[in-house]
Amino acid sequence: MPDQWSEQRQQLTEATREMYRRGLVGAYSGNTSMRLSGTGEAGLLLVTPTHHPYYRLQPDELVVVDLDGEPVAGGGMRPSSETRLHLEIYRRRDDVQAVVHTHSVYASVTSVVGRDIPALIDEMLLTIGGPIKVSKYAFPGTQQLAEEAYAALGDRNAALLRNHGVVSVGPDIWEALEVADLVERLAQIFVLARNFGPRAATTLPDDAIATELEMFRNSRS
Repeated sequence: MPDQWSEQRQQLTEATREMYRRGLVGAYSGNTSMRLSGTGEAGLLLVTPTHHPYYRLQPDELVVVDLDGEPVAGGGMRPSSETRLHLEIYRRRDDVQAVVHTHSVYASVTSVVGRDIPALIDEMLLTIGGPIKVSKYAFPGTQQLAEEAYAALGDRNAALLRNHGVVSVGPDIWEALEVADLVERLAQIFVLARNFGPRAATTLPDDAIATELEMFRNSRS
């Protein structure tokens, strides 16, 4: 019997391999998902399996779970250990159709030192919707981590997970991936700018920030 989610499986597999190819994760680290159906407390998600190398990930190895995290289909594979993180975001953000969690180097450095990335460049505000906040630390794979991540994310499209990595969201998996990639570039800019001194990384002017945040909000309405 043909898999009704075959197109979505192929799309998520390609995006996950691309995440690995760009160096945003190691072979086993990070995870991705996309919404298959439903909003709020109902629906299904497609999630990457736990502890499976992304360079040889196959579409039929992705796991379909409900919004309680229970597997519905997945060829015997177990869903990502960070499935709770994805579930919390989907329950709280009906606008989100895909979630990407990466361990990219510069963003992880920023999360380790516990620094929010301020409003540095225009693209950041227009794409992410504001500064990138760092969550409070929580143990990986726990509901606490999921809740702390959402608290840092809010209505923006990315957050840093303290001593861990990045979570990014979008209206589709490719946009969520591009947000994660942008976070890594912004983290590089922030870290390198601070080599010129602790106050060298200046933010955009207040009027530019206000205008671009309004543009971001209008783009989502």
